[in-house]
Parts: sequence; C-alpha cells; structure tokens
Amino acid sequence: MTRTETISYLEPTQEAGRTFVKRDLAGPVVMLNLLRFRDMADYSSHPDLAPTVPISGAEAFDRYIQHTLPFLRETGGDILFLGHGGPFLIGPGDERWDMAMLIRQASAASFLSFASRAGYLAGLGHRTAAVTDARLLPLSEMPLPIAVDGARP
Repeated sequence: MTRTETISYLEPTQEAGRTFVKRDLAGPVVMLNLLRFRDMADYSSHPDLAPTVPISGAEAFDRYIQHTLPFLRETGGDILFLGHGGPFLIGPGDERWDMAMLIRQASAASFLSFASRAGYLAGLGHRTAAVTDARLLPLSEMPLPIAVDGARP
C-alpha cells in the first residue's frame, strides 16, 4: 500500500475482537478513540435515525454521545476526556484527527457488556453517520517507574 492510498477503519474485525478478549486485561480499561468526521453526516444506512435537516458529522457524533452516555454509565464506564484534535506534533504531517476521546470502563467484561446492549446498539447509527475513520486502542493501567515524589520505587 502506498502512502496515498486510504483505508478507513470504522468497526472492529472479528480477529481484533478475539485478540481483545484473549488479552484478558485485568482491572479498569481505558479506550483511546481517535475520530475523523464526515463533513456532512451520512444516515443512508440508518434512515430511521436521520434528522429532518442535514447535519455535520461532528453534530451526528454529539447525538451518538448523548445516546450512549446512559448505557456507558450503567455498565461502570464514563468519558474521561473529550477534546478537539488536529495535526500531530509527533507523527505523520498529513494525518489529522478531529477528536480524541478517552473512555474508562471498570473492566474488559463491562466494556463487552456495554458494547452488546440492545439499547446502545439502537443508536450506533449516529456514530456510523458521523465517522469516516477511527482508531480504538484499549489501554490497561501500569505502575509508574518512578514514584510521584521523585523517589525510585
């Protein structure tokens, strides 16, 4: 693949899902989301969720967050950080992300419970309409190599 070819990632593959489960992450999991939005939301796959007037991808993602938060919180999760993106300081100069988001879940099992809830899935079309490309990186916490007060452990 050349640098000019573009591959969009919107949903996890079955293999990625199996790998996530096999990691057997212990304790809380933080999901790093990098999101690139469509200029105009595309509700063609979910016309039942389409607003009466066209909206931007960012606005559709706001609808996704509003729909998703109750389900996320019911399963022990929450949004830790939501921020505007832009170009990298360290990274490809031609790559940009519109938004970065950190989601904390109590465990990998609670994340899987959240992601499979029928109520949550009913509003997933807002995300599909909003996002043109995404990255999702599950993170598990690790101890700092140096104590907070500067002393070595």
